[in-house]
Amino acid sequence: MRRTMSDRLPEHIGQQIRLMGWVHRRRVLRDVAFLILRDAHGLAQIVVRDGGRLTPFPEETPVSVVGEVIARPAAPHGVEVVEPAITALSDPAAAPPFDLYRPELRAGLPTLLDHAPVALRHPTRAHVQRVAAAAVGAFRGALERQGFVEIHTPKIVGAATESGADLFALDYFGRPAYLAQSPQLYKQIMVGALERVYEVGPVFRAEPSDTARHLASYVSLDAELGFIEDHRDVIAVCHLALRAMLQAIPSNDLRVPAEPLIVHFTDVAEGEDLSPADERRIGEWAGREHGTDAVYVTGYPTAHRAFYTHPDPARPGHSRAFDLIFRGVELVSGAQRLHRHDDYVRALAERGETDLTPYAAYLDAMRHGMPPHGGFAFGLERFVAAALGLPNVRHAALFPRDLHRLAP
Repeated sequence: MRRTMSDRLPEHIGQQIRLMGWVHRRRVLRDVAFLILRDAHGLAQIVVRDGGRLTPFPEETPVSVVGEVIARPAAPHGVEVVEPAITALSDPAAAPPFDLYRPELRAGLPTLLDHAPVALRHPTRAHVQRVAAAAVGAFRGALERQGFVEIHTPKIVGAATESGADLFALDYFGRPAYLAQSPQLYKQIMVGALERVYEVGPVFRAEPSDTARHLASYVSLDAELGFIEDHRDVIAVCHLALRAMLQAIPSNDLRVPAEPLIVHFTDVAEGEDLSPADERRIGEWAGREHGTDAVYVTGYPTAHRAFYTHPDPARPGHSRAFDLIFRGVELVSGAQRLHRHDDYVRALAERGETDLTPYAAYLDAMRHGMPPHGGFAFGLERFVAAALGLPNVRHAALFPRDLHRLAP
């Protein structure tokens, strides 16, 4: 007999079916007992006349259930399974460190992370990962409809080209190497081959930041496009991707208008950079005054941006860089990049970098002709945490890596 998923049971009223899943909950009453089965699509209620039959099947034991489907409005999906034949598909499960059958997990974040392989079974935490998958799918779809091509760049690099202090060093067959902080230099190079590219992949940051919004490894959603006028073309694509990702989340309250809200750094900043408190203030202002959860801050001081950031010719000291502040959190960084070889040599020299060897392939692409281009990057876990209102980015990561955690 083929397997039926729990959400398809209403299609089989009066029929014999086979369910497979985990024992989510056992409820033994005086005259009847219920086995609540959990599968990837939801819950199913199975009626057992003799509660003693459930003894061999503790919570979280994988089981197969064959029985008849009948209508029962109060049951999950409005149906239940009666006259069941229950078969264990594994050894009886050991009790988890928290009750997975409760609507919410009653455990602190460290406990949930220590026992992530089990905690991730809970419907609320599984939902977070489904949202992440939907967001990635929407990101891919939105960009591919705009002519972008997915690429896959190296995650082991031979030189610390962006910020040596924040790189994880490793031994690469006797030579020094590093885990890549981002696909930045590679995706710019690929604009010269494919014009519009994107990547979904891990990045690694050895930042000593122990906050609710930082991870040492996370999933980055990067995009880069060529033949642009300026950074506003980049913002337009970023905004399109943001809306698509939000629309992919079930029951999401989409407060992001079709046209992006753009403000200049000098109009909202109170210092040389934006602090988390500044981001919250700007996010509250955007929601209150403009009814949007998203605001793009442009024109950051050039000195506080990467060497490849294009300066703003109309505002000396400022750049064509932007951040997306989403619900009070910096979610995206992006910019128009430099694209002329001599401008790169000058920018690196101004930052004290006279040895251009680590940038040889990158600068070679610029020397052979690169169009005006720019790009942006989302942090997937930070997006999911902000979209779902999670208090800590670790709630959005499968197996988070930070200053203190290297397992499970």
